[in-house]
Amino acid sequence: MPFPVLFGVNIDPTWHDPLLPARLSQHAEQLGFDLITVQDHPYQPAFFDTWTLITHLAAQTSTVSFVPTVANLPLRPPAMLAKAVASLDILSSGRIQLGLGAGGFWEAIVAMGGPRRTPKEAVDALSEAIDVIHAMWSTERSVRYTGEHYQLQGVHPGPAPTDQPGIWLGAYGPRMLKLLGEKADGWMPSHAYLPADQLPAALARIRTAAEAAGRSPDDLRLIYNIGGIIGSDPATPFRGSVSQWTDQLVRLTADVGMNGYVFWPERDHGAQAEIFAQEVIPRVRNEVA
Repeated sequence: MPFPVLFGVNIDPTWHDPLLPARLSQHAEQLGFDLITVQDHPYQPAFFDTWTLITHLAAQTSTVSFVPTVANLPLRPPAMLAKAVASLDILSSGRIQLGLGAGGFWEAIVAMGGPRRTPKEAVDALSEAIDVIHAMWSTERSVRYTGEHYQLQGVHPGPAPTDQPGIWLGAYGPRMLKLLGEKADGWMPSHAYLPADQLPAALARIRTAAEAAGRSPDDLRLIYNIGGIIGSDPATPFRGSVSQWTDQLVRLTADVGMNGYVFWPERDHGAQAEIFAQEVIPRVRNEVA
């Protein structure tokens, strides 16, 4: 297995209790989670700005990594996003990965001053954005880029990240999966939108695109976002006992090839995170070692 299996937990960027995200992040770090994800919906009035919050949380922790899941590209120009990621990469000693998405909820995006894009335009813009971000992370004296959606006109990039963060896409459709295989470093689908039995077919598209582009699909991070509850009800996936959770994650790792999981507790965040960290993760690690 080219990668160790990563385990994370999601923390919502709600501001009703301004100190809650930091408390949950510190708790997650104490429990030994590898990463924390924070969803990015700038138009959601109940949410902090995700990038500001991640920066704050990184300053409140020392070992856990952070991933926006996924950064809203239509409202975050890629050159500025690249500079923000590189800056936090340096300031946090490399504890940042860039989850990136093409956008959705277009009415809300337009209401906030962003563009309205067709599905084709959204994927094209994401492809351009990846090129722009890589250019902004280079050590070149100046860079130029001419695209339909984004341009760079002799900008001087910097700072360069200490260890170039991965670009992990929230991708589902055929064109997005193909783009991921060609240009990105990881995949972050969610169980709510892509059930586990559909992962192999989607992953096959990614692998085919990576190989056609001369890349090794084994170099991709494959992170599955899973909402659910650890309890005693075995009726549906990811709502059962510790043993059931363990069996499901071991099968996804061994049979499908996923190499990371982010738990989105549906309630009782602290207690559920503890069960996942103390009972599920050690069993999965032992089974797939």
